Amino acid sequence: MVYKQFKDLRLSALGVGTMRLPVNGSGDVPIDEGKAAEMFDYAVEHGVNYFDTAYGYHSGESERVTGKLLKRYPRESFYLATKFPGYDLSNMDKAEAIFEEQLKKCGVDFFDFYLFHNVYERNVGPYLDEKYGILKYLLRQKEAGRIRHLGFSVHGSCDVMKRFLDAYGDQMEFCQVQLNYIDWKFQDAKAKVELLSERGIPIWVMEPLRGGRLASLSPEDAAKLKELRPKEPVAGWAFRFLQTIPVVVMTLSGMSTLDQLKQNVEIYQEEKPLSREEFDVLVGIADGMVKKDVLPCTACRYCMTHCPQQLDIPRLLSLYNEHSFTGGGFLAPMAVEALSEEKRPGACVGCRSCEAVCPQQLKISEAMADFTKMLAKSV
Repeated sequence: MVYKQFKDLRLSALGVGTMRLPVNGSGDVPIDEGKAAEMFDYAVEHGVNYFDTAYGYHSGESERVTGKLLKRYPRESFYLATKFPGYDLSNMDKAEAIFEEQLKKCGVDFFDFYLFHNVYERNVGPYLDEKYGILKYLLRQKEAGRIRHLGFSVHGSCDVMKRFLDAYGDQMEFCQVQLNYIDWKFQDAKAKVELLSERGIPIWVMEPLRGGRLASLSPEDAAKLKELRPKEPVAGWAFRFLQTIPVVVMTLSGMSTLDQLKQNVEIYQEEKPLSREEFDVLVGIADGMVKKDVLPCTACRYCMTHCPQQLDIPRLLSLYNEHSFTGGGFLAPMAVEALSEEKRPGACVGCRSCEAVCPQQLKISEAMADFTKMLAKSV
C-alpha cells in the first residue's frame, strides 16, 4: 500500500468511501452489513487505514454501520472522517446536536477528520454567517480533542471555494474536491487544484472514477491507453492521473463490491505517475468524451447582451452540460437551486434573441427548455 504523510500521520493513499456500500435491494438501505464487513476486513488487511462517512450517506445509516464495523479494530489502527451536513440549510443551527449524534452513531470519542460538507453557492453564506457559530463550535471540539483535523469538501465553483478560503482558510487543514481526468477541464478542477496549491492546503479526492464512468472506456480510447501501458487496467489510469498531482494526499473511492476494492488496492500497491505524454493523451480522451455529449459553448457571453431576462446563459449551459453528461446527479440541480427563480433556465421565454448572436449557432432556447424538464424530473 502506498502511504502519504499528513502532518504526523501516515495515511494510506487510498481510502474507503462509504457512500456506495453494498445494499440489500435496489435502494440505498438497508446496507448489506455482511458484505460491507468483508470489504472492511480486506481493506484493513491490505493496509487501508482511512474510512470516510457522512451524516446523510445511505439515508443516515452509513455512519452507524461504518462505526459498528470499525469497532472490531483497535481505535488507533484507523482514521475516521465524517462531516457536518450543511448541504441542508435547516441544519445550520444544529451543529452541537448533530455532532453529538454522530459520535454516538459511530461509537467513538473523537473524529480523526471532520469536514464542512459540500460548500456550494447556496450554503457558503450560511456557513460563514457568525450567527450560527459553526466554525467556533468545531474549533472548540478540536481544542477538546474531539476533532483532530478540520477541513471542508466543496462542490461549488472556484469562486465559492475562494470565498470560503478567504474567510476560513487559516483554520482549514485539507480540502476534499471532485477530481478526475474528466473534470480536470469540464468542472475546472485544475483551477481548484491550483488555488489549493497556492494556499498550501492538501487535497482529498472524491469521485476519482466519476461515479464509475472511468472504470470502462470505448474500445478506441482503451486501445490508446493500452499502447502506452499494456498492463494497466482502464480504471488504473484514473488513479495514476491523481498520483501525478503532487498536492493529492488522499483518494477516496466509493466501492460497492469486494472485487472493486481488490482492484483498487492492487493499483495502490505502488505509485506510477503519468509522463507528460500520457497525461496529455488522457486529457485528450476526456475532451473527446465530453464533446460527444455537451453543447460547445465557449462562454463568449455575446448571448447575454441580447437576453431580455438577463440570464447568465453560459453558466446555465455549463450546468446543463454537466447534467446531460452525468445523466442526472445532484450537482446541477443543487447549483440551479441556489439561483433566484427569475435566473433559472425556466425563466427563458424562448425569444431566441441570444441565438441570433451565438457564434456557435447553439439552440439555446431548446437547451433551456430541455434543462427545465430534466430538473423537474430530478425533484
